[in-house]
Amino acid sequence: MPNPSLESHPTPESRERRRTGGLVREPVYQQLNQAMRDLLTTAEFPVDARFLTERQISGRFGVSRATANKALSNLVSEGLLEFQKGVGTFVRGRKMDYNLRALVSFTDEAIASGKRPATRLLSFEHIPCGQAPELVALALKTGFDDALLYVERLRLADELPLILEKRYIVAAHCPELDATDASGSLYAAWSRKYHLELVGADQTVRAVNLRGGDARLLQVGEGAAGLLVQSVGYLSGGRPLWFELTLYRGDSYEFHNRLGGLQSAEFAGGRFLTARAHFKPE
Repeated sequence: MPNPSLESHPTPESRERRRTGGLVREPVYQQLNQAMRDLLTTAEFPVDARFLTERQISGRFGVSRATANKALSNLVSEGLLEFQKGVGTFVRGRKMDYNLRALVSFTDEAIASGKRPATRLLSFEHIPCGQAPELVALALKTGFDDALLYVERLRLADELPLILEKRYIVAAHCPELDATDASGSLYAAWSRKYHLELVGADQTVRAVNLRGGDARLLQVGEGAAGLLVQSVGYLSGGRPLWFELTLYRGDSYEFHNRLGGLQSAEFAGGRFLTARAHFKPE
C-alpha cells in the first residue's frame, strides 16, 4: 500500500505551524529525502540493488515527478545512490562515519557499517625523535634522542582504500609494539595487550586536495577532495602517546557530531597547516 502523500497530507507539526502563522515549514523534497534515506536502511534495498524509479517514487509517496527527481538527485549527490546512464539508479555502500566525540576504532566502525575492514601496513620503523618533524617532537613532548615508532598504514573497507594514516608513537609507552599489532587495531592493542588507558585526543580537521602518491594510494584522481585530521592522543595523566596526520577520502567518509545548546561566543585562535609539509617524504 502506498505511503500517504507527503504533499497532500502534511505532518501535524507543519499544520500547526501554518495555523499559527509560523514561517518555518520543511520543504516536501526534504521530507522525501529522509523517507528515502530510511528505505536505504531496510532489507528492501541492500547495497548494489536497483532503487526506485522517479515514477515509482511519485506513486509510492504521492509526490510530483519533479519532487521525486529532485530527491533522487540529492541522494546521488550525497553518495547514497549511484546513477548509471541507461540502466537505472543503484544503492551505494553507506559512507563510513567518523565520530568527533570519542575515540572509535576504524575496525569497529567498518564492522558496524557492514563492511570488511583491512589494514595494509606500508611502514613500521623505530626512529629517534630527532628524525621526526619538529611539530611531532613538540606535540609529544619528547627529546632529541627519545625513541619513536613511525607507522604508516592504508585502511580499507570492502577492499576500497579509505584512509591513509601516518602516525608517530612514543615507544616508551609500548616498547613491545610490533608490526603485527600495527596491522590491526592499534586502539585494541594499546588497551588490551599493553593495558594503556586512552583518555582522548586533540584534533583539527580541514579540507584538502589529495595529490601525488597520497592520491594514488587512496585510488582517487589528482586533486580529489579529502579531509586531513591532525591529532595528538593522550594517556591518563595527560601523557601524549601518538601524533597523527591522517587523510580521508572525501567521497567515502563523513564526519558527524552532536552540538550542545547555544553558548556565548569565545575568541578562537587558529593557524594554517600545510597538508603534506609534516608527512614523512614518500
